[in-house]
Amino acid sequence: MENLNDTMLYTLDKCFRTYNQFAQRNVRQAGYDITIDQWLILKSVAENPTITQNDISKIVFKDNASITRIIQLLVGAGYLVREAHPSDRRRVTLTLTDSGYQVTQKVNEIAIENRAKALKNIDEKSIEQMRQLMQQIIANCQQS
Repeated sequence: MENLNDTMLYTLDKCFRTYNQFAQRNVRQAGYDITIDQWLILKSVAENPTITQNDISKIVFKDNASITRIIQLLVGAGYLVREAHPSDRRRVTLTLTDSGYQVTQKVNEIAIENRAKALKNIDEKSIEQMRQLMQQIIANCQQS
């Protein structure tokens, strides 16, 4: 049986989890009481005001129940407004509040800094190779 630390996909998962913890810590240290998942939802709404909860779940890799819970938290925090869709009662319209927009922008600045720190001393060629490798892994897994 191979050792977990010797498997590439375990290392990749560990990398993502370590980065997420690092990013979350930096957001908290900057004084924002928001999770990375909450920020991703706010950013998704900011980038696409007509986005559906189902589309958000695909973007952030969360199930619909989790998205609903997170949206409720964001509404409660005053970052989002959730209203019935004017023409489709099964859908909702999500709108960023002013404070939601501001926190999205501020945390986005932190995210840019986080990525720069995480990728420090890694050249563009290596980053592109890694991107291609990860895209191939995704494609391989989606073919199954």
